[in-house]
Amino acid sequence: MGNTYIHKTAIVDTGAKIGEGTKVWHFCHVMGTAEIGKNSVLGQNVFVGNNVKLGNNVKVQNNVSVYEGVICEDDVFLGPSMVFTNVINPRSSVNRKQEFKTTLVKKGATIGANATIVCGITLGEYCFVGAGAVITKDVKPLALMVGVPAKQKGWVSKSGNILGEDLVCPETNEQYELDGDCLVLKK
Repeated sequence: MGNTYIHKTAIVDTGAKIGEGTKVWHFCHVMGTAEIGKNSVLGQNVFVGNNVKLGNNVKVQNNVSVYEGVICEDDVFLGPSMVFTNVINPRSSVNRKQEFKTTLVKKGATIGANATIVCGITLGEYCFVGAGAVITKDVKPLALMVGVPAKQKGWVSKSGNILGEDLVCPETNEQYELDGDCLVLKK
């Protein structure tokens, strides 16, 4: 695993795949069929369940549990203490492991601290979920989502800046345009 770092308090079960340059910090647990790409970081007290796939350069902040059914593509940011679910109607006395729903977090998406992502949805590329938001349905690429339940408040650039009415990123000067009800980078 070359320059991969696994802290001595972390548990990485046999069979887990961890990419080159990835760092697994204090008190993490990575289950045996999890796959984590290159140059990713698992902060303190992170759990990665079986069959979870995390892409390259994924940042998982402290106290996040990534349960079976979650797929995060490259460059995803999972903020501190954000929450994924994997069953729509959990009950302690009913085993629903065969009913886990897939949640797909597309390339470059950001999920803020303490946000909750209800299972079975897709978060579009480079979308931005604000801190504490509760996501209950699919999110468009580049959409800014806030509130409980979350609603789209605007658009963000690929670099994560909120776009004004001119749809120009204040940091990169990239210009965006609406294509129907979706935002795209101008060519």
